[in-house]
Amino acid sequence: MTRKLWLRGPQATTALGAQLATALPVSCRIDLSGPLGAGKTTLVRGLLRALGHIGPVRSPTYTLIENYQIADRRLYHLDLYRLSDPEELEYIGLRDLLDAPAVLLVEWPERGASLLPTADLIIALSVVETHRLAQLAAHTPIGSTLLSRLPDN
Repeated sequence: MTRKLWLRGPQATTALGAQLATALPVSCRIDLSGPLGAGKTTLVRGLLRALGHIGPVRSPTYTLIENYQIADRRLYHLDLYRLSDPEELEYIGLRDLLDAPAVLLVEWPERGASLLPTADLIIALSVVETHRLAQLAAHTPIGSTLLSRLPDN
């Protein structure tokens, strides 16, 4: 199951994150791919804000991981851009993250691809002239359910 959405500005990217939040299961993995500046962190910010997070949402480029506890939900925002070797994921406790009931939002997943299991949903963001294109692809039943719960734009 796939879907393509044109995002006209950062507000639309934030809105997509908020829409994902309304359909989000307690546990899943969403991969976010795309070039620098495509809106990956903006999408995560919209998702976290819609769930009720108050405070800054920064790209974890230097920390590699930011965790959020929102009500009874645990979310981890990973940015693998700075990984030089996928084995570094072991040092940040990837196995523990994957075993816990949590939502993992992974930027630059290709940097850890050999150690990451299949994502439930992959969102590929690209910049096309003045707009962004979000291509959403479900790769598991959880991802298909999540994608089917998103409103048609």
